Amino acid sequence: MFFGIVVRMYFDDHAPPHFHAYYGNDAAVLAIDTFEVLEGRLPKRALSLVREWAELHRDELREDWQLAEAHHALRPIPPLE
Repeated sequence: MFFGIVVRMYFDDHAPPHFHAYYGNDAAVLAIDTFEVLEGRLPKRALSLVREWAELHRDELREDWQLAEAHHALRPIPPLE
């Protein structure tokens, strides 16, 4: 969680590799490889912060996706500061 944005990844989720971002009543699903919004929406500023964070942690997001697929505990990823 950072700046009121919650990022989650779920076990048994569908491809392509992605994560969920929540901000207030808004939510979006973003692809890990491109940071494209696959579903939903976030306010412009929140989306910008999520993409900035994801760019810094792309490899960790990929690793957590593989862990989630294998039903292993995910590794925490540091927040954006």
